[in-house]
Amino acid sequence: MNHELGGTAAPSAPGGTPSASSAPPMPERRPRRLGLELGVIGVVAVLLFAALAAGGVTLYRELYSPTAFVLRYLDLLSDGRAADALALPGVALDAAALEAAGLPSTASNALLRSAALSSLTDVVGVSEEASGDSTRVTVEYVAGGHRGTSTFEVAQDGWIGVVPNWTFAKSPLAVMDLVVTGSMRFAVNGFEVDKRQVSADGVDADPLAAVPLLVFSPGIYSVDVDTQISATPGVAVLADLPTAGIPVRVQAEATTEFVDVVQQRVEEFLADCATQQVLQPTGCPFGLTVQNRIISLPAWSIVQHPAISVTPDGAGWSIAQADAVAHVEVQIRSLYDGSVRTVAEDVPFVINGSVEVLPDGTASIKVGGNRTS
Repeated sequence: MNHELGGTAAPSAPGGTPSASSAPPMPERRPRRLGLELGVIGVVAVLLFAALAAGGVTLYRELYSPTAFVLRYLDLLSDGRAADALALPGVALDAAALEAAGLPSTASNALLRSAALSSLTDVVGVSEEASGDSTRVTVEYVAGGHRGTSTFEVAQDGWIGVVPNWTFAKSPLAVMDLVVTGSMRFAVNGFEVDKRQVSADGVDADPLAAVPLLVFSPGIYSVDVDTQISATPGVAVLADLPTAGIPVRVQAEATTEFVDVVQQRVEEFLADCATQQVLQPTGCPFGLTVQNRIISLPAWSIVQHPAISVTPDGAGWSIAQADAVAHVEVQIRSLYDGSVRTVAEDVPFVINGSVEVLPDGTASIKVGGNRTS
């Protein structure tokens, strides 16, 4: 007997399995995966942007920043490339710029060359400090074995594409105001200089006047004299202040060879005096006065030569006063009783003099003096 129940039975697929239309719905996974992938891409993009930004900052700091510009200048000096350093914007100074900075407008550029540079190593940028339209860049270095610190003023001078162009707002050059006495020639870091070549007065240069010379800063500049006439151990000065005057004074001393030459000339001069057979040799520092009549020609000789020393004296040299002794023999007749006697007497005297160095490098020696008793 068939009983009908309420409702309808779900149809079965062949084999007794439910049909596909009756299976529960599957979860939608593709949108969730797409979101995850987009998130990863976003993170990568952020990291990439950060890396690019960091690289840009590093690139700017190392290549295009004010410090990089100053370090470029110092690297050129370290490599001995004086001409390239001088060609950087804001380095060179003309007469008007020198005068405006309170420096001698006639300063020579003879030392702005590789041959006059000293060693510059261990250059490190220390700080940057914005100051109005310019930036103050401080660096440390070792110049000629001496540690130093300098600060340079740099200003932006337009753009090169998308990067800034820089110039020195205040030139890194300085002026060495050099006075060398005892010689017209000297050397700076081994580079030979003649005052008459670098002075505005040329061949009429005052031997005692200062010679203004442009130099790169920073740098050690050693000034010395080494000629046949004069020499000095040298004086070293650190140029570490841009657009500044650096007073330097060097006093050369007479060389042993020069003193020996003067000694020889003085002895020759006295020997010539001794050949004069008169009581008062003309132009000589010794002589004899007698009250009686001489009956033989006086015979002079030098029994003690002076020990010569030469000291600086303005643009020339002085022969320091020195003691000497001449000897004379002469026969005289007494005006009182007509007797004849031979006088043999030592005559002390002193000599002095001056030495002038002529433009051709030779020396003019003048000897003077007088009898001391």
